[in-house]
Amino acid sequence: MKTTTRALVIGGGVVGASVLYHLTKLGWKDVMLVERSELTSGSTWHAAGGFHTLNGDTNMAALQGYTIRLYKELEEITGMSCGLHHVGGVTLADTPERFDMMLAERAKHRFMGLDTEIVGPEEIAKIAPITNLDGIIGGLYDPLDGHLDPSGTTHAYAKAARMGGATIETHCMVRETNQRADGTWDVETDKGTIHTEHLINAGGLWAREVGAMAGVYLPLHPMEHQYIVTDDIAQIYERDAEHPHVMDPAGESYLRQEGRGLCIGFYEQSARPWAVDGTPWSFGHELLPDDFDKIEQSIDFAYKRFPVLATAGVKSVIHGPFTFAPDGNPLVGPVPGLHNYWSACGVMAGFSQGGGVGLMLAQWMIEGEPERDVMAMDVARFGDWISPGYTLPKVIENYQKRFSVSYPNEELPAARPHRTTPMYDIFSDMGAVWGQQYGLEVANYFAQGDEPTFETPSFRRSDAFSAIAREVTAVRASVGINEVQNFGKYLVTGPDARAWLDRIMAGRIPKTGRMSLTPMLSGNGKLIGDFTVSCLGDETFQLTASYGAQAYHMRWFTQHLNGDAKVEVEVEVENISDRRNGFQIAGPNAAKLLQACSRADVSTIKFMDVREMTVGMVNCLVQRVSYTGDLGFEIYCDAMDQRSLWTTLWKAGRAFDMAPFGMRAMMSLRLDKFFGSWMSEFSPDYTAAETGLDRFINFKKDVDFIGRSAAEIERDKGPDRTLCAFEVDSIDADVHGYEPIWHDGHVVGFCTSGGYSHFARKSIALGFVPTNSKREGLMVEIEILGKMCPARLITTPLFDADGTRMRG
Repeated sequence: MKTTTRALVIGGGVVGASVLYHLTKLGWKDVMLVERSELTSGSTWHAAGGFHTLNGDTNMAALQGYTIRLYKELEEITGMSCGLHHVGGVTLADTPERFDMMLAERAKHRFMGLDTEIVGPEEIAKIAPITNLDGIIGGLYDPLDGHLDPSGTTHAYAKAARMGGATIETHCMVRETNQRADGTWDVETDKGTIHTEHLINAGGLWAREVGAMAGVYLPLHPMEHQYIVTDDIAQIYERDAEHPHVMDPAGESYLRQEGRGLCIGFYEQSARPWAVDGTPWSFGHELLPDDFDKIEQSIDFAYKRFPVLATAGVKSVIHGPFTFAPDGNPLVGPVPGLHNYWSACGVMAGFSQGGGVGLMLAQWMIEGEPERDVMAMDVARFGDWISPGYTLPKVIENYQKRFSVSYPNEELPAARPHRTTPMYDIFSDMGAVWGQQYGLEVANYFAQGDEPTFETPSFRRSDAFSAIAREVTAVRASVGINEVQNFGKYLVTGPDARAWLDRIMAGRIPKTGRMSLTPMLSGNGKLIGDFTVSCLGDETFQLTASYGAQAYHMRWFTQHLNGDAKVEVEVEVENISDRRNGFQIAGPNAAKLLQACSRADVSTIKFMDVREMTVGMVNCLVQRVSYTGDLGFEIYCDAMDQRSLWTTLWKAGRAFDMAPFGMRAMMSLRLDKFFGSWMSEFSPDYTAAETGLDRFINFKKDVDFIGRSAAEIERDKGPDRTLCAFEVDSIDADVHGYEPIWHDGHVVGFCTSGGYSHFARKSIALGFVPTNSKREGLMVEIEILGKMCPARLITTPLFDADGTRMRG
C-alpha cells in the first residue's frame, strides 16, 4: 500500500470516486482513495440510480446538467458502460401553486439553456400513458431525465481515475486522522499510516464519524428510504420504447421503468431517521427490513395515480439509508477551522450531483476556487451554532418536503425558534412574524389589527402586502426601527490591521471616524463579499456584511491572515456578530430621534461618519448610513445592553410615531435605490464591474489587493453584461430571481431579484443585460410565471434620486 500521497479521499461511493477522477482530470496524478469495504458500499449500491436536472438553485441545476453529460464521456474514456437510460421525465402538477412552481422553474431553464417544456394533460397522456390524469393541471417535461447502473457508473469513475494515475485501496479501514504541525495529515488505517497533504471526507453514511476523527461536526443525518420493484407489467414491456420517469409530488413518489416492470419510490411523511447515534462500522451491503406500514398511505395514492400498480406483484423491496444535510444540499468545500481538510458528503442525489460535486471540489483544491458560485452546497453555509439536535428535525423536515412546493417567501418551522436576540419576546408581543437566517430568528414584519400573523407561502404577492406597505410608509414618512442582527460583524485589530485590510479588500480603507464600502474579491476577481469597513482607531476596525456568510467569510479571513504573506502579520480577526447588536433607525426624523436620546451633537455626524457616543444609558457605536436609502443611523451596542437601548429609543420614538419594520419592508425599501443584496446581485458568480461595485474599488492604492489583476483586466475591456433596474408591468406577481429577460424574441439576460416598491407603487426588477444594450427606456419582457411582462429599463432611483435626504 502507498504510504504518501498528495490528496487522499476517504470513501469509495460514487461521490468519492468522482472526486478522485476529477483530481486526475485537472492534473493531479498522485492521488489516492481508501475504502473500508468494496467500492459502492453504503448508499451507492442500493440507490435507485435516477438522475435529473431539476433543482431550485440554478447553479445546482447546472452542476446536475454537467453530471448527466459526463456519463457518456466516462463511457468513452473507460470503455465501460454506465447503463444509461435517457428516457426523459415529467413532473406532475395537481394544484395552481405547484403549476406556478413549474412555470417559475421553466423560466429559469430558459437562460440556462435547458430544454425543458411545460406540457398539458393531453401531452402527459402521450408521454406517460399509465398515469391517471384526474386532477392534473399540467407538468414539466425534461428530456435529460433518466437512470443508470449505480455500480457500473461508480466503477467507471474509478477506472477513469486509475487511468489518470490514481490509486485505490479497498478493504482499508480508517482509524484516525491526525494533523501535523505543518498542516499535512497522517491517516491511520488498519493497513498502516498514509501521509497526505490534502484530506477529503467522502464518507457518505460514515461522514459524521470520519469528521469526528478530526474534531469536526458535519451537519448531516441518514434517513430510511424505500422503493419497490414490481413484477412484469404488460403495459410496460409491450411498449415500443422505455417508459419515461414520472414524478408525482402530490403522491410523494417517483416512478420509472425497471426491466419489464416498474420501480416506484416514496418520500413519505412518516419519515424515519436512521442511526441517530452514529452509523455502525459493520454496516455495508445490507438493507433495512421491509416496512410497508411506513409507506401504506403513499402506496394507496400511487395505486390511484398509476392503476397498473394495483394488479402488479412485488418483485423486490429496497429499503436502505442515505444522508441529508438540513437543507438537502451537499456539504462541499474546505471545512472552516481546518487546513487542507475538505468535505464531499451529504450528497443525497449522488447520480444527479456527484459529477458536479467532484468537479467543483477538484477546482477548489487545485485552482483555489471553483468556476461558479457553489454557496448552495458550501459546507461553510452552516456555522458553529449547528448541532446534532438541530440537524435531526431539519433533515426529517427536508425529507418530508422533498417533493413539496418551494415558495420564495416560505419559512420552514422545524427546529425553531433556535437562536434569538434579547428582543425576541418584546418583538413577539408587538406582533412580529418571524423568519430565519443562519439559525437566527429575524422579524419579517409586524402584524397589526387583522393583518395575517402567518404569511401564506406564495409565488404571487404576499397576503402580508398591506402590512409591509404600512411599515414602508412609516419609514419614508417619519422614522422606523429594526434590529441590526442581520449583519455579520467582525473586529479587526493589531498594528498591521490597516495593511492587512488593504490587501484583503479591494476598496479604500477609511480614516479614523469614517467608514467606507468595499467589495472583497477572490483571486479571479469574483465577488466574495460586499463590506462596510469602519475605522474606530489606528489599529481597530469593524467590518459588517451578510449575517448568513459568517463561516464563509471567517474561513477566507483565516486562510489569508498569514497564508499569502511572506512575514507574519500582527492582526487578529474576531467574529462578534452575536456579541454586538443594536438597531437601525431610518426616515426623515431619524436624526431628531437620535438627538432626543443623546447629549452628543447629532447634527455634526456626517454621512459615512462613525462615532462612539452614549445613547440613553448605553455606550454605542453610531454609523451614519442606512440600507433603506433614507436618512438613517446604525446604532451598535453590547448585546447585553440591547434591551436598555430599545427602551430609550422606543420611549423617545413615540413623539415621532416611530414604528418597527422587518426584513420584508427592508427589501422593498432598498429597491427604491436599486441597492443590491448579497447572494442576489452580489455573489461569487459575478464580478465587481458587472454589478457596479467597481465604483468602490480603489485602483489608485499602491497595494496588490487580492483579485486586483483580474479586476484591472475587466476595467480595461469592460464587462460583457451589466446590472440594471427595470420597472415591470405586472399585476399580481413580482420577480424573485432568475426570471429570463427577453428582447426582440430572444433571451438576453436574467433577473437577480426584485419585488414591489411600496413607496413608488411599482413592480421593480434587478437583472443583467448585455452592456451594449443598456440604455434608459430600453423595452424588454420579463417572464414571470409563464407570462411575458413588459418592462422598461430605468436609471433614476425611485426615491431621493440625488441623495439629498440620505447624505444631507
